[in-house]
Amino acid sequence: MAVDYFDQATIQVQAGTGGSGAATFRREKFIPRGGPNGGDGGRGGHIYLQADPNLNTLLSFRYERSFRAESGGNGQKNKMYGRQGDDLVINVPPGTVVRAVIDGQTYEVDLARPGQRLRVARGGRGGLGNVHFTSSVRQAPRIAELGEPGQKLTLDLELKLIADVGLVGFPNAGKSTLLSVISAARPKIANYPFTTLQPNLGMVDVGEYDRFVVADIPGLIEGAHAGVGLGHAFLRHVERTRVLIHIIDAAGVDGRDPVTDFHQINEELRLYEPELAQRPQVVAFNKIDLPEARANLARLQHELGLDPEDCFAISAATRQGIEQLLRRVTTHLRAMPVPHLEPVEPDEPPLTWPVPEVEENVFSVEPEGNGWRVRGIKIERLLKMTNFDQIEAVDRVQRVFEATGISQALLEAGLNEGDMVYIGDIELEWDSQRFE
Repeated sequence: MAVDYFDQATIQVQAGTGGSGAATFRREKFIPRGGPNGGDGGRGGHIYLQADPNLNTLLSFRYERSFRAESGGNGQKNKMYGRQGDDLVINVPPGTVVRAVIDGQTYEVDLARPGQRLRVARGGRGGLGNVHFTSSVRQAPRIAELGEPGQKLTLDLELKLIADVGLVGFPNAGKSTLLSVISAARPKIANYPFTTLQPNLGMVDVGEYDRFVVADIPGLIEGAHAGVGLGHAFLRHVERTRVLIHIIDAAGVDGRDPVTDFHQINEELRLYEPELAQRPQVVAFNKIDLPEARANLARLQHELGLDPEDCFAISAATRQGIEQLLRRVTTHLRAMPVPHLEPVEPDEPPLTWPVPEVEENVFSVEPEGNGWRVRGIKIERLLKMTNFDQIEAVDRVQRVFEATGISQALLEAGLNEGDMVYIGDIELEWDSQRFE
């Protein structure tokens, strides 16, 4: 079995905008004081990523990269609520790491368990209808909120391969040839570096009862832990494997010293993640069918000082020593507990971004350009949902400025008549006659 891996993707998601509230009044005959009866808008649809065990690649995102959830319906008269926008669920393979930048900070969530779900974009709130704005002094409010825009984010997806065994080694060491011999996978094989540009998976059967998944992963060079060459493309997939088969070109056909190769690869593993260098390794001295490899074998075994039980002289080309190698790998796998990840329960709540909790009423004022920037969750949401064509809605913003202390904070910061005030995407010109 071979898998064409598409293991990284960037997508854009736009959650649904909330429906707008209605500013309507009862008009029934014989009811002279009908009063307001505008209903609220419906919430916009959320967007979720869900780990689907039937998927093993991000290939579906090669062409489809933009996703949008349904918006909520507008409120209606007679206090009828708008319908809620349908949520959108995007399926990804288990083992997908999702990253997003929110308010300048990068957040990361690992969808490792089958069925695990992450709400990546929140649907906008529905706007309030005019029934919510009645008071003892305002019996007939002609004001209703717009729907809140849905959250919009760019997501980076990275699939970390889930395999039992990883093949590690320098380019041209023989990893792809070995994979083609021990499984039905047919990776590209050629006598030049970086033949393998994407991971290949193979299912290996050993005897009647043992079976494991092995991954041939792009080769490694010096500096790979820092991203040189195909370094990160290699290393991120090794993280989830339980056992490593370290393949060494014992013949040194590319002019490199096999001993140096061995130590350099383990150093790259250690620099990337120290635990990787401690993972069980079975060392395969490959190309033993060549005279140069046979001449090197005694020196390699002596200088590396490895456990003889974990060292095998093999030839991937002639299949010499392959059976013994695989049986040793199965011995390690049997001794290690399989990291079984239970599927999530149907009623398990979805994950959310680990964004620190911030009080909604907290705000800040700072200079920006020729004006002042006001930041705050509550005030920014209010202005997004304000219909500035409604006089009463503008008056409401004025009252909120006064009640929350924003007006006073701006004046104390040095606000002058005619200065611009920026809140989210809204620009307001300060008019002391209105805001005082």
